[in-house]
Amino acid sequence: MVRRNLRPASTRSIYLCLACLSLALHIILAVVCLTVLQTACVIPNSSSSSLNPRTDGQKHQSLSSSSRKLSIISQNGKPCKSNATGLPDAIGREMKMIGVGKANQVDKEASKLEALFKHPLYNLPEVGLLEDDWLLRVKKNEDVDDDMEEGINSDSQWQSASQEEGYDKVFWTTDAESHPPWLRFHLGITRRELYNRKDLTVSKLTHDLAMQHILEAVQKSGGTQLKLLISFPNYGQALLKPMKQSRDTETDVNLFYFSDFERHNAEISAFHLDRLLGFNRIPPVVGRLINVTSEIREITTDRKLSRTFFTSPAGNVCFYGQCDYYCSPEHPLCGQPHSLEVSLAAMLPDLNLAPRRSWRSPWRRSYSRTKLAQWEKDPAYCDIVKQTPPYNHGSRLVDVIDMAILDFLMSNMDRHHYETFEKFGNETFLLHLDNGRAFGRHSQDELSILAPLRQCCRIRRSTLLRLRLLSYPDFRLSDAMRQSLAQDLLAAVAPLLSEPHLAALDRRLATVLQVVKTCEEQHADVIFNDLGKYEGYEHQTK
Repeated sequence: MVRRNLRPASTRSIYLCLACLSLALHIILAVVCLTVLQTACVIPNSSSSSLNPRTDGQKHQSLSSSSRKLSIISQNGKPCKSNATGLPDAIGREMKMIGVGKANQVDKEASKLEALFKHPLYNLPEVGLLEDDWLLRVKKNEDVDDDMEEGINSDSQWQSASQEEGYDKVFWTTDAESHPPWLRFHLGITRRELYNRKDLTVSKLTHDLAMQHILEAVQKSGGTQLKLLISFPNYGQALLKPMKQSRDTETDVNLFYFSDFERHNAEISAFHLDRLLGFNRIPPVVGRLINVTSEIREITTDRKLSRTFFTSPAGNVCFYGQCDYYCSPEHPLCGQPHSLEVSLAAMLPDLNLAPRRSWRSPWRRSYSRTKLAQWEKDPAYCDIVKQTPPYNHGSRLVDVIDMAILDFLMSNMDRHHYETFEKFGNETFLLHLDNGRAFGRHSQDELSILAPLRQCCRIRRSTLLRLRLLSYPDFRLSDAMRQSLAQDLLAAVAPLLSEPHLAALDRRLATVLQVVKTCEEQHADVIFNDLGKYEGYEHQTK
């Protein structure tokens, strides 16, 4: 074996070169770190970032990028103070804000929804209401008839005559604080709107609907599909619509609009959409998980309903009730095995107290598989409507067009009638009730629903401004709707609207604005100016 020995001088030279190189690298690294720690930093403005119109994928990419590579920008030559982690304070705050690279989408979307409701278009100055502008009023001392019980004053209590087990003992006075939320809701209805969005009564009412103990459940008469009337201990009532199919199930393209299932999530989503549009014409609706055994079968006094309960081969408790359509053993409503998703809508005041008038919609469909309605055959049909009371004066025509825009956005073709409160005559809003057949198909836009707008070329100014606002990236309708629906309890189970349905809202909103633009190019008198009494909104029309 041949052994080769290196000279000592050559070995020492190699070691010395490596040591110098290592020292140089450490010095360079130390200088870079010192520069970073002494550089002032600026993080993105939180308010602007919360309104940044990004898709979920874009948000994730941006936040992940921020966690890997944070922008360090010199500002006024002032150094950033270091925190306990060795990071500059601004970087530490940003890392904490994004959860070390994990997006907090709910908070960002929540700020977008909050910003929408802070916009001046949703906070118009309140105009005083006259006594006749309220649907119901609590009688005062001077209003009490002589033949009524004497001695009634502001401190008097009204006690319910009902002695039914389970109901609360009622002691109501003229003080609104003594009234349950459902009664406050009824007393808050005016000629102009069903409720005031800023009134805490709505949030208290929705909380009661979602959480209160159910005392009674019976079938509600009328309608084509099964509905239940629910009673609560505080004498409030709600209209229950059960889950019939998966939320993501699209309506079969071969089904006619009048043959479709009603959807519980459509009722919930319609309430939120109506509120985002600033209409406030749908009674509050919430989602809820109920036990079909303990909260319906065991407490109902409706024998016809109770006889339809059975246990399926899979061990689920089912029922089908009695109605005109889809009430048969072949179309059961089943728990899993007992839990069932439902929507609960607040009931309007009793018809004996607040009678309502039902109006046949001028753009009602024929509800025939072979015939078309007159408006579907006559492009000038609106000229006839404009000459017919109550559409020949006042705001009734643009009220119907508001309703058509709402229906188009949620693809509801089943608007054959609408209602108003008789007390207010023709000068009042329309009730947007019964929205169970909405949100059935996201892949198709039914342009015929927009016939009132396209044929009449008329739109309320406040409606148009809000639609334009909701088309802007900072207030995008789909984003606001997503966050609004996230407030419902059923959103913890699954999103109430799938992403394709939310995307369809933006697409359909663009279609509505395009129709209005076309109308403005062809007609002079398109805008119904309901904001004439307000100032400062001219710039919003640009």
